[in-house]
Amino acid sequence: MIRVDEDHMRLALAAARTAAQQGEVPVGAVVVMDGEVVATGANHPIAGHDPTAHAEIVALREAGRRRGNYRLDGAELYVTLEPCLMCAAAMVHARVRRVVFGAFDPKAGAAGSQIDAFGLPGLNHRVDAFGGVLEQECGELLSGFFQLQRQRG
Repeated sequence: MIRVDEDHMRLALAAARTAAQQGEVPVGAVVVMDGEVVATGANHPIAGHDPTAHAEIVALREAGRRRGNYRLDGAELYVTLEPCLMCAAAMVHARVRRVVFGAFDPKAGAAGSQIDAFGLPGLNHRVDAFGGVLEQECGELLSGFFQLQRQRG
């Protein structure tokens, strides 16, 4: 499974690089169902003037459109950065089975870094979360982006 996880994370990294080229924080996401990529997403809250346009939300919306259902039972979501609370909640509502992320987010991560949103009592669905896949590559993409932003002033 690790090899497959890395392959899907590389697709998410490609989406993150696209976001960076557009001046967005480089986060990318991929939704996989039955072994097939059904959607990808890249961060675009700045260009879209949309605070909800995180890579995970973009990918979940596209997957829902393609599947004709907002419930994505059995889906796996790969994302380059640990999901925030908003994205974690969207995954629960979409019935995502598993989220795999790259870099941990100590400031806003909701898969264990700040809060474990997936383990909250009373939820009607559980999402299995697994972090650290291609962690160094995902983290370097983010830190390089922010370093460049600081240099530009």
